[in-house]
Amino acid sequence: MQLTGIPFGVTDWADVPAAEHPGEQGRAYWRSRQFGDIRVRMVEYTAGYLADHWCEKGHILLCLEGELHTELDDGRVFILTPGMSYQVADRAEAHRSRAPQGAKLFIVD
Repeated sequence: MQLTGIPFGVTDWADVPAAEHPGEQGRAYWRSRQFGDIRVRMVEYTAGYLADHWCEKGHILLCLEGELHTELDDGRVFILTPGMSYQVADRAEAHRSRAPQGAKLFIVD
């Protein structure tokens, strides 16, 4: 990944409007910024959230609060707690998220 053409800047995430994304269960609230080809998001999942799709997009994801359960399409499940992260490439392994108690994440993709 090349980070080019992005001047120094500061983001106050509280000032970025949240877009609501319903899941199969629960809701996700995304605060997103775009920097060239790079999308950066602060995402909050409500308690009981379950994604409504299998994602094939690559991400670098950091769990800030709560607990995130990430299921891969081969059946493996990984549980992230605050301070843990995962990374996956585009079209590498389909995955979906669940947040039984809710979660707050920082995601770069």
